[in-house]
Amino acid sequence: MIKIKSFDELQKIKAKVINDSGEANNPNSLIKIKVGMATCGIASGAGEIMQVLVEECERQAIDVTIKQTGCLGYCYAEPMVEVQIPGAESVVFGYVDKNRALEIIDKFILQRKQIEGVIPVSFKTINELN
Repeated sequence: MIKIKSFDELQKIKAKVINDSGEANNPNSLIKIKVGMATCGIASGAGEIMQVLVEECERQAIDVTIKQTGCLGYCYAEPMVEVQIPGAESVVFGYVDKNRALEIIDKFILQRKQIEGVIPVSFKTINELN
């Protein structure tokens, strides 16, 4: 394991990761898709959903960044997918299955149409109700 000994070394590693991820030219111009892959997401099938998203975006040659993320805070709605389209607020979709994943790509990302399954921003988790 490599030990990072200075902030400068950390910055160099960060620059390499950004460059290798394809976000080097303009990271704000790419559509970002995050799949909730905490324990609850994985148990609910998030791995399969991520695979469907990756394969379909490659098949259609859609320029996106797809990453796994940790808990999105709404375990009841797993698997979840967050989509960030440049210039718009992030949208989180719950209960995503294979068909919903394809619909997110075709209708929400490509056609920019609103679709069902969005978890409202105003939704409160049980911890936030107190």
